This record gives sequence, structure tokens and C-alpha cells, in this order.
Amino acid sequence: MNDGRLRRLILGDAQANRVVPPSGFTAHLTLFVSGAMAFLAVFALALSMASGRLADRWASELARAATLRINAPAEQRVAQTEAALEILRQTPGVATARALTGEEQAALLAPWFGSSLPAGSLPLPQLIEVTGDDQGYDAQGLRLRLQAEVPGAVLDDHTRWRAPLVEAARSLRRLAWVSILLIGGATAAMITLAANAALAANAQVIEVLRLVGALDSYIAQAFIRRFTLRALTGAAAGVALGMIGVLLMPEASDEGGFLTGLGFQGWGWLVPLMIPPLGAVVAFAATTRAATKRLGELS
Repeated sequence: MNDGRLRRLILGDAQANRVVPPSGFTAHLTLFVSGAMAFLAVFALALSMASGRLADRWASELARAATLRINAPAEQRVAQTEAALEILRQTPGVATARALTGEEQAALLAPWFGSSLPAGSLPLPQLIEVTGDDQGYDAQGLRLRLQAEVPGAVLDDHTRWRAPLVEAARSLRRLAWVSILLIGGATAAMITLAANAALAANAQVIEVLRLVGALDSYIAQAFIRRFTLRALTGAAAGVALGMIGVLLMPEASDEGGFLTGLGFQGWGWLVPLMIPPLGAVVAFAATTRAATKRLGELS
């Protein structure tokens, strides 16, 4: 688009603007569709970015965390636990290692067996919480040493849990981006229908303009400008409402899990501001295509 065409698109032409009715169902439809789709796009973006943060957090936390289970007779459990803790303290890459108390182990079983579970009367294994540092540790080498020195120790580095959880979060992020693409496609389709309706309703006016020497590009410019500005205005209103809605959502918390913390963070608040210009571009392309095709049919 050259400078002159861009200037005409922004400033418009008073005479050409009369070709497109300033009100009516096409105006309301364009404003409503642009606003509603922009509103949904804000939440899809928030979901996508939150899913990305969740995937990164799960990958980081589960990659560093591990559980050591001591399966040993009651009379040997304390000695094997101390031996395992000593080995973990000597292992490069292990930041912390801590044996869980009986109350903590009972709390882990409470969601399945209730809080009244008599954990002390059950032959539960001793659990040790292991956290690696940023460099990590050699899990296979640690297993071999534990197998030789602590026969009842079983190391679980959460690999079988980590991969499905991270993949689920990434799939949710991909789904959010697919939703954004569908929103853009639906917006283009609805604006195309509205533009076609406006062109059909003004068919006689277009014929009169042609008779007095108006070019098709001059006529099309009036429709393109009107629908592009309508889409920009509606999308701006939808983004504003969507960002207010995201702002009012609960903050991230461990108790709420994934259902909280779905808002934007830091520079992420600037991303939704791209939606109105993109909506205007979609409207411009859709209206240009519709006007070119319709004017060609009316020739």
C-alpha cells in the first residue's frame, strides 16, 4: 500500500463515504463480530502464554525433583535411610535430600484414604525427597551405587510423570493458537458477509457513480475504509474488555493449581495490543477481496 492510498484510507473522502451507509445491520454486525472475536482472542492468548509458563515450570521442577523410596524391614529402615542420605549428600548435582516425616507421608495418602488413616500401623516405606541443582545429577550412576550400598532403595526421578504432563501443557498451548487462527478466520468470513451485504444494498448507488465517471477503485476505497475502521474500533473495545477480564482473574496460587494464574505477566500485557491492528488488516483484506469480486460482478 503506497503513501497516498494509506492516507486516503485513514482520512477518507466525504463524498465517497456516503456510498456506505453509516448505520444499519452491517455496521452493527462488523462492530459486534470484531469486538467479540477480539475479546475471545485475548483469553486465547492468555491461555496460550499461561500454558507455556506451566509447561516450562513443570519441566523444570519435575526434572530437578526425585523421590527415593526405602523398602526395608522396620529394624533396618532407619539405618538404610541414614546410609541413603549420606550417599545423596556425597552425590554431585544433588542440592538437598530430606527424609519425610510420618505426618508428611500420611498427608500424601490423605486424598485417597482420608485424614484418619493410621499411618503408623501400616508398613509404609520411608520416602526421601531429593532435589537436584541446576547442573543435575547422574541418575543411573546414583541408582547403581544405591543398589550396591542400600539394597532397599528405589530411585524415582519422575520421568514417566514428567513427559505426559509437559506434553499436555504444550498441547494446550497449541490448541490456544489454533483457536486464535480460527477466530481470525471467522472474523474474516463475517466481515466478508457484511461487506457483500453492504455492496448489494448499494448496487444502484454504485451504478450511478459509475455513470458519472467514478472508478471502481474509488468506490471500493469507501467500503474498505468504513469496514476497516469499524473492525479496528470493535477490536479495540473487545481487547479493552478482555484485558479487564483477565486482570480480574485470580492470581497464581498452589491451592488453585492451573485454574489460577491465567493472566499475562510482564511484557505479555503488550501482546493483546496487537489484536486491533491485526483485526484491521484482516478486515482490510476481506473487504478488498469482497469489493473487488462484487464490483466485478456488477460490471
